[in-house]
Amino acid sequence: MEKLIITPKTKIFDLLEAYPQLEDVLIAAAPPFKKLRNPVLRKTVAKITSLSQAATIGGLKVEELINKLRSEVGQTASNDIAVENGNYVTEKPDWFIADDVAETIDIREMLNAGEQPVHEVLSAVKKLGGNKILKVIAPFIPAPLIDKALSLEYKHWLDKKGEEEYWVYFKE
Repeated sequence: MEKLIITPKTKIFDLLEAYPQLEDVLIAAAPPFKKLRNPVLRKTVAKITSLSQAATIGGLKVEELINKLRSEVGQTASNDIAVENGNYVTEKPDWFIADDVAETIDIREMLNAGEQPVHEVLSAVKKLGGNKILKVIAPFIPAPLIDKALSLEYKHWLDKKGEEEYWVYFKE
């Protein structure tokens, strides 16, 4: 059977299924990856999170992460790695008005329970409509969620509050 070629689009779950020894390498690369040891998160979030998104979550350069993982399993490193999105708004945008925040969803409990918050969050944004804003509280940069919102052309603002607390504001 042919082994998985590691790219920015490789899902964490698939990577660890093909190369279980890379779990320690990922965790050593960035402390937020220690959550991969949680079997529930491993079965949910890891299935939809790409290495490109994981690099964003871990505050790493995608190219460096991919080449480190490739090196560990004997694959050739590359200087020409195409990076996904990563166009996250981190400066307070003009459209943000605190009084327009109509609802807050704390996805930390959902993630710890192994639930995938993407559909619930996007549904909540759609229900708000108008100039209303949804605030999402997350323990790390929710890259898959932001990427999905970007694909739907929703506005967002990512505000880092602490090492394990991020607020993301979404508006239709």
